[in-house]
Amino acid sequence: QLQASGGGLVQPGGSLRLSCAASGFRVSSYSIGWFRQAPGKEREGVSCIATSDFSTVYADSVKGRFTISRDTAKNTVFLQMNSLKPEDTAVYYCAAETRPCTLRPDLYDYWGQGTQVTVSS
Repeated sequence: QLQASGGGLVQPGGSLRLSCAASGFRVSSYSIGWFRQAPGKEREGVSCIATSDFSTVYADSVKGRFTISRDTAKNTVFLQMNSLKPEDTAVYYCAAETRPCTLRPDLYDYWGQGTQVTVSS
């Protein structure tokens, strides 16, 4: 089971840190991805961290602003989001899969519920 949290309302240029806490399995055994879905749009991959070597992948739209990390002691994956823009507004989801890190949501097996991120002045 995955539990995403940390969303909220933030002004443009602000920061948020999302958390994805896992229960029933170890995050170190899965690739964990963050995805987002804005109203009327398809779900898109934001970032992922690989199970094997902790390598990371980012969507071009968030490179240099978002950072994904994993705390194995807390069994949690984080998404640090800086320099937020209004176009980052969406429901953010975390998901797990046993394959290598990918931003394709159709390849993920396990999903948590979403957390709303709203960037607005």
